[in-house]
Order: sequence, then C-alpha cells, then structure tokens
Amino acid sequence: MTVASQKISLEEYLNFDDGTDTRYELDNGELIVMPPESELNRRIASLLYIYFAQQGIPSHRLTMKTEIVVSSSRAGSRLPDLMVLSEELATALEGSSRSTIMMDMPPPLLVVEVVSPHQENRDYRYKRSEYAARRIPEYWIVDPIQQRVTVLEWVEGLYEEVVYTGENAIASPVLGVLELTASRLLQGR
Repeated sequence: MTVASQKISLEEYLNFDDGTDTRYELDNGELIVMPPESELNRRIASLLYIYFAQQGIPSHRLTMKTEIVVSSSRAGSRLPDLMVLSEELATALEGSSRSTIMMDMPPPLLVVEVVSPHQENRDYRYKRSEYAARRIPEYWIVDPIQQRVTVLEWVEGLYEEVVYTGENAIASPVLGVLELTASRLLQGR
C-alpha cells in the first residue's frame, strides 16, 4: 500500500518517522507500507539465520532488519528478509544511527527475500534488477508459494540462476554446498 501520492527523496525517506513501528520500503520515490510477515515467511528467515550462524558466519555479519539503498528511477530502499554482510560492510555499519546500507558502502555478500503472496513481481523482477545494479554477489528468492529456491549469482555483469526444489541440497556460490534442502527450507523447519 502506497502511503502518499507525492514522491519523496531518499533523504526525506531516511528522515521519515511517523511515530509507529510500521516498516516501509521506498520504491521509486513512493513510500510503501510493508505488511506484517506471515508466520511461514518469518520461520524461513529465522531458520536461515540460525543455519548460517551454525555454518560459522559471525552474528555481526548476519542481519534481518537492515535496509539497503538501491538504484531506481527516483529513489529506493529495500528491507530484505536476511543479509550476509562482508566484514568490511559490517565495520562500515558499526556506530550508524540507522541500520541502512548506503550507496557508498560495499554491497552485502548475500541477500535473501522470502516471497509473500501477491508480491512475486517485486521479488523476481524489481528487486532482482535493483540488487544487480548494486552488484550483490548472491541473491536468493525463497518462494514458499511455488515451492522453489532460486539462487542468483552475479557473473560478469548479470545474474545467473539455479533453481532448487524438493530434496536438492542448495549450493551457494558464496557459502559453498549446504546441507540444507529446498524442501526443508520451504517448510521453515
């Protein structure tokens, strides 16, 4: 749901505070209300957070509430479900008053989006091109609706994708072959 008919700048968005806990994304200058996550989407993101931590990724490099400024025709900022940060990016965010990855910061190593009902275009199309513009090395689209996990790897200026379903173990270009199947991840268990 769009909040205002008037487009706002990135600076206005970064200073916006309506006094509520409502989460927003900025999409081409439009303030978009982010609906509450479904229980399944929350469980999937939490499972991945725990799994990545068990694989040895330090907690200061895992984040679930950090936004990332993206290139769009006007101004944009996204709130991925989960990100794996490089050490350099984690250091750059230390002491920030707002957990926002700005354009002058290095990109995260991996971004995960869990598809919500009626939001498929946002995750498969728009965010894909926005994350590609940031040259994010790896982008996962976890889709409990279509029962698949799409892993996109940044290669020579484009994303190459591999789709995982069922009992196929997910292979991450950044993290290696994981002992995590698409089926287990999509169940959030």
